[in-house]
Formats: sequence, C-alpha cells, structure tokens
Amino acid sequence: MAQLIKLQDYVSRYEKDMVRYPSQFVRLKKQQWEKIKKQWDEGSVFMNTDEVQHFKEEIEGKEGLFTRFRKILTRDHAREEQEVDFEGDQEMSLEEPQFDFEPQVYYRPETLDELKHMYLDQLYQFQLKWASSTLTEKSYVDSKFLREETLRYLLQRFPDTYLVLYEPIVKLKKAPIELEILLLTPTHIWCLMFLEESDQAAYIGSMDRFWTVKSGEQEKRILNPSISLDRMESILKQIFQQDEVDFPIKKALISRDGYIDFPDYPYGLTLLDRKSYPEWFMQQRSSRSPLKHMQIKAAKAILSRTQTTSVSQMQWNMKDDDQAVLQEPLE
Repeated sequence: MAQLIKLQDYVSRYEKDMVRYPSQFVRLKKQQWEKIKKQWDEGSVFMNTDEVQHFKEEIEGKEGLFTRFRKILTRDHAREEQEVDFEGDQEMSLEEPQFDFEPQVYYRPETLDELKHMYLDQLYQFQLKWASSTLTEKSYVDSKFLREETLRYLLQRFPDTYLVLYEPIVKLKKAPIELEILLLTPTHIWCLMFLEESDQAAYIGSMDRFWTVKSGEQEKRILNPSISLDRMESILKQIFQQDEVDFPIKKALISRDGYIDFPDYPYGLTLLDRKSYPEWFMQQRSSRSPLKHMQIKAAKAILSRTQTTSVSQMQWNMKDDDQAVLQEPLE
C-alpha cells in the first residue's frame, strides 16, 4: 500500500519527519495485518454491529462489564504500543504514545480476500488521518476524499515504498501552484495525470493547446494535459537543483479505460491507456525495492515547499469543523 505523504494543502506527519514515518508505516501495517490475520486463522469470534448493540444493552448498568468488553473489541492502545518494537524510535514514543491504528472487525469475513479488503479500507482512513494531522496540528478534510477512487486506487494498489503527493500545492517565489499527482518510487518520480472522462473514451492528442475527446456520439475539447505535466516537471527540476537532489523525473498520461491517440508525442512522455497500462501497472506492483535515501531526500525537498493550511489541535477542539481553518504556509 503506497504512502500518502501530502494531500492538497493539509498538514502531514511526513512533512514533520520524512525520515521516520515511512518506515514506521510499513512496519505498523505489517504488524497489524499479522495480528488480524492470526485472529481470523484461529477462528476468533467477531460480532456485527447489531450484536454489539444488543450486548451493550444487556450489560447496561453492570459496572465494569462493558469496560472489559470494549477492551476485547478495540484493545488498550497504550498497552499494545508498548509491544511494538520500532528500532530507534524510543525518543518519538515518548512524544507519540500511540499510532492510532487498531483495525476493528466485528464480524468474521468469509474469505481471506474479504478480510484484506476490510483491512485496507480501514488503513486507507488511517492514511487520511496521517495526511491531515500531526500531534499538534489538524486540517479540515473534504469528505470527498473518503470516496476518491483515484486516490484510493493509488494507495491500495501500489507498493509500500511508493510515496504519493496528491494534488499538492507548491509555493515557488511565494506563488502557490497546484500540481496533479506525484508518485515517488525508490528510483525515480512520476508526474501523473489521469484522463478518465468516461469508459472507452478516445483522446486525440496533438501539440496544440487543446485535445479532442470522443465518447460514443459525443465530442468535446479539453486543455492539452501534457502542458500540466511539463509544468510539473519544470517545477521539480527547479526544486531538485536548489536542493542538490539527483532523482530522475518521468511523466505519464494515464487512461485506464480509454484510448490515447497521439502519434507524434514528445520524447520523455509516457502514454498509458487501456492497451498499455496493465503491463506498466504490473511492473510497478512487482517492485521489491526498499525505500532509498535519494527518494526520501527528494520527498523532503518537495514537502519543504508545499503550502499547509491547519489549526492547532486545541483550536480545533474549541471551534466547529467548518470554522477551523487558517493559513500557515511552511517556511
């Protein structure tokens, strides 16, 4: 599962410590999966929501019983965290006593695949939390991201060592610039743009300012998407040059369910449509490379120039969610 290190202009734990969090996420994900799989293998009892509510009503007023029952369902986070052996993280554990991810399963899935989907869905929500809060700050998350198919796809289908910046806002010379999707692999960074107007759509490309999109009998024009990718590449080159980051930059237009017809596309641009995307995707999925130093350095360089909008956790608790937003650009 790829890691979401930046979501739009939300405060991210990764921008606070880009060295520690990636490895901690990989370890936490693996540890919690092994726990829940062992529970499933041993045939442990899972309860659905109705059964949980019925049990709560049965023990209503019986002091101590429900407290014990709740611990069985969700476990004591502090005690569990003490059992996690994160090498070299003793100092951080004093500041951050828990990592806030304890998957809760109230019923027994019929198959291992069903258990995996349940686990990944909860892990996705956990990633949104890490990408919108720190120990001291919090950002208001648009509810659309709970249903954002492209974001969920990137996080759930790519390797743990891939790092995602989703629609980040980069500040260069104090001017905010909205980007598309950045995918940092251990060996290079992809500038990605998804073309998904409709299934079976055909994108007729050229070097002109506009492209034509054909879907059935309908036809319309869109802004040439390669222009956005070129801008992203240019921005990354500036950032990497300033911070002495030697990390290859690649660009790709992706249409998973459509077709891209661009015969004379420029050098350095990769076109991935219904025919070519599956092979590229499997190449990424099969990557076994660990996190690399230059990959982390590249991520830090980009994050240091992103815009962040957040409030302190104390302010968040004092205000309504829709009012809890103020601007705090990173230096």
